[in-house]
Amino acid sequence: MLEVNQLPVLNATLNGIAALLLTAGWVLITRRQIELHRRCMLAAFGVSTLFLISYLIYHAQVGSQPFTEEGTIRVVYFTILISHIILAAAILPLALITLRRGLIRDDRRHAAIARWTMPIWLYVSVTGVIVYWMLYQL
Repeated sequence: MLEVNQLPVLNATLNGIAALLLTAGWVLITRRQIELHRRCMLAAFGVSTLFLISYLIYHAQVGSQPFTEEGTIRVVYFTILISHIILAAAILPLALITLRRGLIRDDRRHAAIARWTMPIWLYVSVTGVIVYWMLYQL
């Protein structure tokens, strides 16, 4: 059983896995491998859902971890963090709409929104790992 203080590394790991699955899904759809693309994207959604649950549990138990570094790195950290938070709030509805359109095979509308969802979701996943690293490993 994981202890609550182990959840940040789990969260970073889940974000990293989501980023890999999103990238694989993008490559697969460019190769017109629709069924494999679908599996990767559903897995990415599942991993991201697990991340969100773990994230909420951690922050309900622990609260926020302060960033204590000073100077330029502090500006870099908060720039990444703020963009990450704003886009993370946007990605949930975008991902749900994109997923629904993909599942019902509304391919034209799915592709239209996925052009926005994919890069935002990937950015949120990658910056989630970066925020973890800067907050817990610097």
